This record gives sequence, structure tokens and C-alpha cells, in this order.
Amino acid sequence: MAKLSTDELLEAFKDLTLIELSEFVKKFEETFDVTAAAPVAVAAAGPAANGAAAPVEEEKDEFNVVLDAAGDKKIQVIKAVRELVSGLGLKEAKDLVEAAPKPILEGVDKAAADAAKAKLEEAGAKVSLS
Repeated sequence: MAKLSTDELLEAFKDLTLIELSEFVKKFEETFDVTAAAPVAVAAAGPAANGAAAPVEEEKDEFNVVLDAAGDKKIQVIKAVRELVSGLGLKEAKDLVEAAPKPILEGVDKAAADAAKAKLEEAGAKVSLS
């Protein structure tokens, strides 16, 4: 078997779907008995442990979009929620809207969070990012 370069591997990964890539990562972790999770807590605790300057707060790169209230236009908000959250049926979206405050999207980037917030607010909902 020919040895693939890093660039060739990256090109091969670009052709995979997210599900296929997720399955690959699981098999890789099982085969080599490793984890792909980044050691975030260890890296963040490093400067504070050795008495250096106070750690600088990092800018958030993942946001949760929380529906605080549906507002007066509940039907439009339900439609917007169904557009944002794939796989929700009408009943599930209605239950989610009526159970506010509830997270609609979790762990999304800033642009996606802002877009979702704008769409929900345009429909009449009160939304916050956390």
C-alpha cells in the first residue's frame, strides 16, 4: 500500500460526508486507543498554575441560540424554528416554542447564531445568545 501524504489525506477527507467522517474518527479512536477531543481544560489551566499573568479571556467561538419568548406571532416563530432545526415536525416545533425559554441551536458559530437570532426576531420572537 502506498503511503499517502498529509495533503492527499486531507483531499480524501474533503470528499467524505460528515457522517462518514464521524464514523472514521470513531474507528480511528478505537484502533489506536486515542481520543480526538482537544485538552482544552489543561491548556487553559496552564498559565494560572505557574503564577504567570492573569489568563486572558478568550473570545467565544460557539454560541447557543435561546428562544426566550414566542411573542405575539407564535405561528411565524414555529415556522422559523422548523426552518432552523432540521427534522422537527410541526408538533415538536410547537412544543419547543411553547416551552420557552429553550435552546434552539447549541454550539453554533457566531455567524450562524446571529442569522438564527435575526430570523427568529423577524418572526416576532425574543431571542438571546449565550
